Amino acid sequence: MARRLDLLPKAHLHLHFTGAMRRGTLIELAAAHGISLPDAFGSDWPPRLRGTDERGWFRFQRLYDCARAVLRTEADIRRLITEMAQDEVAEGSGWLEYQVDPSGYASRFGGLTSFVELVLDATAAAARSTGLGIGVILAANRTRHPLDARTTARLAASHAGGGVVGFGLSNDERRGAPADFAAAFRIASRAGLLAVPHGGELTGAASVRACIDELNADRIGHGVAAATEPALVRRLAEREITLEVCPASNIALGVAAAPADVPLVQLLDAGVPVALGADDPLLFGSRLTAQYELARGVYGLADDQLASLARMSVLGSAVPADRGERLLAGINAWLAAPDPAAGTPAGIPGGPRDTVAGTAQQAAPGTVAGTAQQAAPGTVAASGPGPSPGPGSGPGPNSGAGAGYSVTPTSTGSLASSIPNTERTPATISMASATRSAVLAPPRLVSARVCLAEILAAPPAG
Repeated sequence: MARRLDLLPKAHLHLHFTGAMRRGTLIELAAAHGISLPDAFGSDWPPRLRGTDERGWFRFQRLYDCARAVLRTEADIRRLITEMAQDEVAEGSGWLEYQVDPSGYASRFGGLTSFVELVLDATAAAARSTGLGIGVILAANRTRHPLDARTTARLAASHAGGGVVGFGLSNDERRGAPADFAAAFRIASRAGLLAVPHGGELTGAASVRACIDELNADRIGHGVAAATEPALVRRLAEREITLEVCPASNIALGVAAAPADVPLVQLLDAGVPVALGADDPLLFGSRLTAQYELARGVYGLADDQLASLARMSVLGSAVPADRGERLLAGINAWLAAPDPAAGTPAGIPGGPRDTVAGTAQQAAPGTVAGTAQQAAPGTVAASGPGPSPGPGSGPGPNSGAGAGYSVTPTSTGSLASSIPNTERTPATISMASATRSAVLAPPRLVSARVCLAEILAAPPAG
């Protein structure tokens, strides 16, 4: 019997603000504000989408705009963020970085600054109430003027260390060349923020290359088009640039013709760090655990390889060191425990969080909702314990011992190795050594190669 993937501790690094809304919440808010919704959010949900041509992308964007339109009050924003955090805890996330473009909401909430301050305050409250660690990524809209992006970057920089952990670039890749936004990314970089642009989703490998060359990307949203160019894949692997791969999104938008066409295994085989993401659950019908289910069921990854994927999500994030160490230990404990309690994994399309009725959330077994502590430096996140594998499953995330695993803080307080003691060689210790401290630093300074080495060394599933 397979281990439950909603009990696997993990970080979620690719989630959009409005796209994280529960469908039930969307329908309730639309009714409260007298807004009519298209059938795509009713009887035809999840909608049939296509993003590979401009007409299809326009329809996708129009549906997103319809969802954004139901957010009219401060209470609406707070509800969305609180439910987002609750859903992430139920998925096994111990750390979340969600992305929001403030320009889409500023006119309704008193301007860019007022909206961002509301979002950060609501995020801090959600972190306290659920125990989830959360960092916010402010994103520029590539369909707007690059000067607008600089304004957003300055706003993001002003909140570095106060809840904002990164600066992104989103919307239709066919508009707005990355080079046009280089100045905005330099502003964010000087403030210590991660550079996390979208690229390599709707256009080719050149988009990924531009994210590296022009924007000095630390991570890239999607990036799957890089798989068509071996030399570019090698660059990603050598620089340890994490790709935020979103299988369900790629399938729904036609980026991949079939699930098997998402190049997840190809990227992993080449040594590229990967973090799975749900992108827009409201539009695609599945959350984070469902992406891990695809990795297991479609791409054939065994549980040790899935655990390595979860480690890469942590190592590619801006998670504070203490929480990161607990998450890595929790991943080891999940893998060390044979066949935990069975059950339908959370987040599968049609599951309880995707229905209109019954949208109230409870933390999944083994999670620690409601145990928030003081936020770590550089985040608004609670730094309480991350998700644990549940009772009877061996050492918990805070033990740092047992089952042959060692998670020892380094002298700098950075993320430490999570390799089983029996596999610790000079080479693997060097690969697993994390050099970034608890304060924000680019994830390229954290080695994820040990996770890739584990995936490559594992025998084929089945």
